[in-house]
Parts: sequence; C-alpha cells; structure tokens
Amino acid sequence: MGDSTATIAAAHPEIDYLALEVHTPGVGNLLKLIDAQAINNIRIIQHDAVEVLRDMIPDASLDGVHIFFPDPWHKARHHKRRLIQSPFIEKLVLKLKPGGYIHAATDWQEYAEQILDVLSSAQQLENTAADYAPRPEYRPLTKFEQRGIRLGHGVWDLVFRRKENL
Repeated sequence: MGDSTATIAAAHPEIDYLALEVHTPGVGNLLKLIDAQAINNIRIIQHDAVEVLRDMIPDASLDGVHIFFPDPWHKARHHKRRLIQSPFIEKLVLKLKPGGYIHAATDWQEYAEQILDVLSSAQQLENTAADYAPRPEYRPLTKFEQRGIRLGHGVWDLVFRRKENL
C-alpha cells in the first residue's frame, strides 16, 4: 500500500525513488501519503514491473531495488507466477549499476528459500550475508509484518549486490 516506500523516501530525501505498482488502491494510498507528508522524491508507475523493467529502465541505471513481500502464490501450480524467478533476475541485474543491490523480503519461508536459490545462482550477484540478512534499518516494519511477527511468523530479508566486474 506504499507505506514502506513513503517511510523510506521521507527518511532519505536526497535519494530519488521510483515505485512500481499495479494495484490501484496501493497507488492511491501512496499518492495520499506523498501529499500528506509533502514527499517530493517519489515517482510512481502503475504498470507491470516486468514490462517496465524491459521497456523503460536503461541498463546500469539503478542503485538498488526493493522487492518487499511480493505475492508468494502459495499453491504449487501457481509458483510460475512468482515475480522472483531466474529470467526476471537476469533482466533486473542488467538494470543495476555495478555495486547496486537487490533487497527482497518475504514472510513465506518456502518463497525465501526459492529467492535465496535464484539470487545465489545469478553469476553477477553476491550475497551480503551468509544466507539471510538481518533486516536493514531502512526497511520499516509493515503492519502486515508486525501482525505476522505477533503470530510467530518468520520474516526473511535477502540483500545481494551486483559484482563490480562482470
């Protein structure tokens, strides 16, 4: 719903952020937060992230990418719909500057394991942790995440950097 994006952008006004969201209520809520908090370093594209990445983002132009709590598509027959898969990551890595990062977070252990496998298998990326990273200070806890923690659910953060030399 844009809460994390607004919180991160407000805390770092010196950095520009591009939010990609297909969910209309999420875009609307983020626009409301931008207005209410007078945040001026966020731009929003309401479109599919795969297509935006393919058609609108130049290679080696991103300092970092946040993918927080993507839809886990719980049923095995739907796993092919998950965002974080090797073909997507191969394209995403090209858009990162050398030294740029991918930070993913999920509250589904099985998806966390898949993300770790996918990111670890990308030759151009290196893990910043032995496996899962501690939650970076810049990533705020979401309401959904706080509820999950109260219920005893785990949360897994993964932070990988693009190698300087490809």
